[in-house]
Amino acid sequence: MRILVLEDEFLIAMDVEQLCRDNGAADVVIAQDLTAIDPEQPGPSFDAAILDIMLGGISTLPFARKLHERGVPFIFASGYTDFEEILAAFPGVLVIGKPYSGDELIEAVAAASGRLAASGSA
Repeated sequence: MRILVLEDEFLIAMDVEQLCRDNGAADVVIAQDLTAIDPEQPGPSFDAAILDIMLGGISTLPFARKLHERGVPFIFASGYTDFEEILAAFPGVLVIGKPYSGDELIEAVAAASGRLAASGSA
């Protein structure tokens, strides 16, 4: 799998990258802001994505809509607390809150990509 990680906290991004690699990801691309990737072409080069809801104060929701339109599975992993707004805009997309466990993150990505049954959302 090739996984995109949108995370602006460097240590968290590095931890998520290692978790993904340890669980079989062939490639993990980290972007700490949306200018690091082409927001108009978010897929299909990724098999899944892990999105922080806010990157440096900028919402990733428009980018998430583009992923959704292109059929790229994704989850939100964020310290953002208004999950109801996110769940309303993206029904069926898993949202896990920070701090989260590595197992929780990997299970959510696996569920989003159809490799594991979902156990729920935050």
